Amino acid sequence: MPPQTLHATLPPFPSDLPTAPLVSVSLAALEAGDPAAEDALWAACQDLGFFYLDMFGSAAGERIVAQAEAINKVQNQFWALGNDELDKYSRDRVHEFFAYRYGEPGGVDANGVKQRNANYNIRKDDVLGHTPRLPAPAVVCDNDALFASYIRDCRIVIDLLLTQLNKRLGLPEGTLANMHRISQSSGDHIRFTHNPPQPFVERVAKRGEHTDFGSLTLLFNWLGGLQIRHPATEEWVYVRPIPGSPVVNLGDAMVTFSAGILRSNVHRVVPAPGEQAGMERCSLVYFTRPEDDVIMKRLQGGIIDAQPATEEGGEMTALEWWMGRGTGKMPGIFTKKGFEPFEGGDLYAGRAKPPQADQTAVKVQ
Repeated sequence: MPPQTLHATLPPFPSDLPTAPLVSVSLAALEAGDPAAEDALWAACQDLGFFYLDMFGSAAGERIVAQAEAINKVQNQFWALGNDELDKYSRDRVHEFFAYRYGEPGGVDANGVKQRNANYNIRKDDVLGHTPRLPAPAVVCDNDALFASYIRDCRIVIDLLLTQLNKRLGLPEGTLANMHRISQSSGDHIRFTHNPPQPFVERVAKRGEHTDFGSLTLLFNWLGGLQIRHPATEEWVYVRPIPGSPVVNLGDAMVTFSAGILRSNVHRVVPAPGEQAGMERCSLVYFTRPEDDVIMKRLQGGIIDAQPATEEGGEMTALEWWMGRGTGKMPGIFTKKGFEPFEGGDLYAGRAKPPQADQTAVKVQ
């Protein structure tokens, strides 16, 4: 029996809202080598850069769904720690990126405390023991076994997707997989997100517009609020949450590697719509990034070689890339034209960010 999800206990997503035209790709069909599923995946990665990945019917997929439900309970315990405790793990005290981060959109809660839109990033390499562990609250450290299982299963699925894209791009076998080895240091991480009930404010929504800057993102949403900007109409449309079907999207790294063949689409998170509007909104994200020492540039081979020349800046490593993007030092998107500055900002500015010994300077051309 497929694992149960939280969706059935929540108010329904409005039936009358225009929604994003995401296709649903069956993980079980991809695992079986089904040509129709492979074609649907390839089309989605070029056209919209977003798709649903139906996990039901796949052993790995159903494990991931069950683990996501369990981790969502852990993140609820994390957010219940309160601001004073969470501030102990903020950017200025722990790490510029792998830390508790927040922004204050305005407004206060019932107790007069300023509302925060917040997230918390848990480094893959901490969980798997590749690096010395950053300070973290007990509720996080005590669940490392759950996080480790989730990371490994997510990477099974992500590696399958990378293999499919590698094949369609005509690259030598293993090219993308060998840039994303789970055993190597990278910017991969689990993210908790928390947004209290709040009115829609255009200024706040605008600041949150962005493209992901890694390779592939796996997102579990239980409430609505995710919107994508339709590339054909420029209209902002909601992504409907579907039980057992996390949203997968491509990041700017894949655009760069493929010289623009693959798409990384602009998106944002706004207050949940309809009856869901009065609820606290949490989501669970797994971000996959290239290994830290990978050079961020277009790859050679296959159908990429036929693409027009792209603007080349100074070379940077994946570590320099994601630190620059993730801390707001290098806002922009990567398209067929190369790097293009973008108006979206660092929505989770949080506390002051003093220099740290382990931070890498970002080369911005």
